[in-house]
Amino acid sequence: MATSGRTWRQSPAASFGLSGARAHRGFTKWTKARVWATLHRLVLDELGSRGDGCVSGASRTGSPARE
Repeated sequence: MATSGRTWRQSPAASFGLSGARAHRGFTKWTKARVWATLHRLVLDELGSRGDGCVSGASRTGSPARE
């Protein structure tokens, strides 16, 4: 939601199949469980092992690189 400029309440339930409140609860739960950081690391590892894409500017800590 941060990149779209919308709040969780503004997210259309029809598009996502769940309410903004429920989506936010799930996002928060996954964030606390470090799902996003783990997923980010796995994607970078996979890209690196394939030699696909440029991952040199990406962080392996789970946080986006700042320029």
